[in-house]
Amino acid sequence: MPLPDLATGLVIRYEYLWHSQAMAGADTAEKERPACVIVVFEHPERGKSILLLPVTHSPPRADQSAVEIPPRVKQHLGLDEERSWVVVSECNIDIWPTPDIRPLPGQFERFAYGHLPPKLFRQIRDAFLKVYRQKKVKTVSR
Repeated sequence: MPLPDLATGLVIRYEYLWHSQAMAGADTAEKERPACVIVVFEHPERGKSILLLPVTHSPPRADQSAVEIPPRVKQHLGLDEERSWVVVSECNIDIWPTPDIRPLPGQFERFAYGHLPPKLFRQIRDAFLKVYRQKKVKTVSR
């Protein structure tokens, strides 16, 4: 099964490990979810790595920052109709290709939902950078 072409703004199915789960000692996620590739970077020794932001149905808590995904974008990506947010105040950093990528439900040959529209991607990226500069991003290295 071929993996999708890696690019920022790509939304993949991923076994995202929340920071709170990692701090409690977990090394695997409780469930798979959409996650947005926000940064792709190259390490001379390790190859490519990606920074992923989780997509969730839960509204952001007081200690979280998030950007809501508009219904038209959710429809474009093939996601459900419930409200969803991209959490920008925590992330996973993983290698590419990651062993934690998963096929889409019922579509075992596909691993990606598609790409965020450029305007929404820039909004999410800028929100992430704002929280990052404030040193408030919780990071889990996988």
